[in-house]
Amino acid sequence: MFGLEALELARIQFAFTISFHIIFPAITIGLASYLAVLEGLWLKTRREVYRDLYHFWLKIFAVNFGMGVVSGIVMAYQFGTNWSAYSEFAGSVTGPLLTYEVLTAFFLEAGFLGVMLFGWNRVGPGLHFFATLMVALGTLISTFWILASNSWMHTPQGHEIIDGVVVPVDWLAIIFNPSFPYRLAHMAVAAFLATAFFVGASAAWHLLRGNDNPGIRKMLSMAMWMALLVAPVQAVIGDFHGLNTLEHQPAKIAAIEGHWDNSSGEPTPLLLFGWPDMEAEQTRYKLEIPYLGSLILKHSLSEPIPALKDFPPEDRPNSTIVFWSFRIMVGLGLLMIATGLWSLVLRRGDRLYQSRPFLRLAVLMGPSGLLAILAGWFTTEIGRQPWVVYGVMRTADAVSDHGAGQLGLTLAMFVLVYFAVFGVGMLYVLRLVAKGPVPFEGRSTGVGGYGQQRTPLRPISAADENLEHEQGDHLGERN
Repeated sequence: MFGLEALELARIQFAFTISFHIIFPAITIGLASYLAVLEGLWLKTRREVYRDLYHFWLKIFAVNFGMGVVSGIVMAYQFGTNWSAYSEFAGSVTGPLLTYEVLTAFFLEAGFLGVMLFGWNRVGPGLHFFATLMVALGTLISTFWILASNSWMHTPQGHEIIDGVVVPVDWLAIIFNPSFPYRLAHMAVAAFLATAFFVGASAAWHLLRGNDNPGIRKMLSMAMWMALLVAPVQAVIGDFHGLNTLEHQPAKIAAIEGHWDNSSGEPTPLLLFGWPDMEAEQTRYKLEIPYLGSLILKHSLSEPIPALKDFPPEDRPNSTIVFWSFRIMVGLGLLMIATGLWSLVLRRGDRLYQSRPFLRLAVLMGPSGLLAILAGWFTTEIGRQPWVVYGVMRTADAVSDHGAGQLGLTLAMFVLVYFAVFGVGMLYVLRLVAKGPVPFEGRSTGVGGYGQQRTPLRPISAADENLEHEQGDHLGERN
C-alpha cells in the first residue's frame, strides 16, 4: 500500500487508533475531577449554578466515557493482531499491568458509574458525591497503570530475559521505573489542562453569542484559573521529564533538539526552528540561540548535550518528526500560559467576560490541550524508535507476520469506521456544548418497559437530549 512495508503500516495503524483513543480518556480524566469539584461546591454552598453545571457536563462526560471504552478495546486487540511478537516477548509484564488496571480502575468506575450518571434522584447526596469521587479516582488509577506499562517500555527495569522471553523479577521496579513518575504527572496534568481549555472555549463561545449568565461565566472563570495556576506547573514537570529523558534516552533528546555533532566540543545551542535532514545528517535552515541548549538540559554553559552522530544510524529516531512535534507541544504550552496570564489581567479590570479578542482566543485555544497531548505522544513514541522496549527489543522484531496488503486493508477500514463512528460522537458532543447549561429540573424515576419511561442502562443514555429542536433557554440568572 503506497509503497509502505508491513512494519510501517502496522505502526501507522497503531498510531491512528491510539490518536483517536487518547482524546476521550484525556477529556474523561479531566471532566471526572471537574464534576467532583462542581458537586462538592454544590453540596457546600447550595448555589444552583454548580448543580446545573454538574448536570450539563455530566452528559458530555457520559458520551466521552462511552467512546473511550469502545476505542480502548480496539487498542487491546492490536497487541495480539499486529504486535504478537511483542506480546509473546513482553506479555508477562504488560499483561498483568493491564489486568491490574481492570481489577482496580475499571471495576471501580463500573461499580459507581451508574450511581453517578443516573442516581441523582435515587440515592442520597452523600452517596452520590462519593460515587462521583470514586469515578474520578478510577480515571486516575487507570492513568497510573497505563502509564506504568508504557513507561516500562521506555525505561525497562525489574526483569530478566530467559529463553528469549521477559520474566518479571521485581514488580516495584517494573511499575516505578525511572521515567514513570514524570510521565504520569505530565499526562495527568495535561488531561486537566485539555479539559480546562475545552470548558473555557465552550463558555467563550456562548459569551460571544450573547449567552451571558452566571453559569457561563463560572465555566470560563474556573477554566482560566486552572490555566493560570496549572499551565506553569506543567512547564516545570516537562523540564524534569526532559532531564530524565536525557539520562535514560539520550538519542531521543538529540533528535528532539535536532543536534547532530559534538566534534567541536562547544556548548550546544537551542534550535528554535529548522529542518532536520536524516539523510544529509544536518539540520537545515536553523535558527539558534547559543548556549541555551546546554543551559536548559545540562544546567551548564560549557557541557554539550548528546548528538545524533554519537549513535549508529540504525539507532537514531526520526528527528524530522520529533523536532517539530515537540515544538508544537511546547508552543501550545506557552500559549496556554499566556492565555492564563491575559485572563488575570482582564480580571483586574473586570473585563474577563466582555473582551471579545480574549474570548476569540479562548475559543481558538479550545482544542489546544488535546493537540498538545497528541504532539507529546508523537514525540515520546516516535522518539523511542527503533525500539519497542528501549534497548531490549526492536520494533521490527515485535510486529506480527502479516503482509502489507492485509495491514493496508485493515488500516483503510479503521479510517472509514473511526471517522464515521467517532466523528458522529464528537459532533454530538459539540452539539451538546452548543446547547449550553440549563436549569436542572430533576427526573422521574419510573422504570417501565418498552415504550415507557425507563431506567437507562448504558453511559451514553445519560445524554438523552433531543438536539433537533431549537436551542432551549439557557441557564437563568441565578447565584
